[in-house]
Amino acid sequence: MARPPKNPRPVVDEPSKTQLKKNMHALQELGETLTTLSRDHLDQLDLPEALRDALDELERVGKHEARRRHMQFIGKLMRDVDPEPIRAQIDRWETGTRANKTAFKASERWRERLIAEPDALSEFLTAQPEVDREELATLIGKARTQAARGEAPAASRQVFRVVYRAMTKI
Repeated sequence: MARPPKNPRPVVDEPSKTQLKKNMHALQELGETLTTLSRDHLDQLDLPEALRDALDELERVGKHEARRRHMQFIGKLMRDVDPEPIRAQIDRWETGTRANKTAFKASERWRERLIAEPDALSEFLTAQPEVDREELATLIGKARTQAARGEAPAASRQVFRVVYRAMTKI
């Protein structure tokens, strides 16, 4: 007896079961990220009322299994939300934080160099020409004097503020 010819499977444009699971896990992870945000940040996001209530209620949920179930509930509520604007806003906040940390560290290094090295002032002013040379030179002199006397580093803090403002263009 001859076998019937095999019919090719029709091509379906729907995502696979694996892809659907990955999408759901990604939404649940985004929901977990939302639980770490402050109330102010949550207020800035356009979240449905049910999701916002669930995020607020998480603080009152008990431990372990109850928290896990509630996180799954938040993940389920995330299905009704467009995640891209939320991810974009969180990325903007994280990028801003990283930029602030980088500027802060660079400002600290410049402050240390300006106080320790006499030639660092001209190098800094070449990189940041909008800074008032006389003000910064006066503050550096005060910072060096205070450090030599063992006094509180008030002038050193002022040097840092001037440098940080220049680095962040505030």
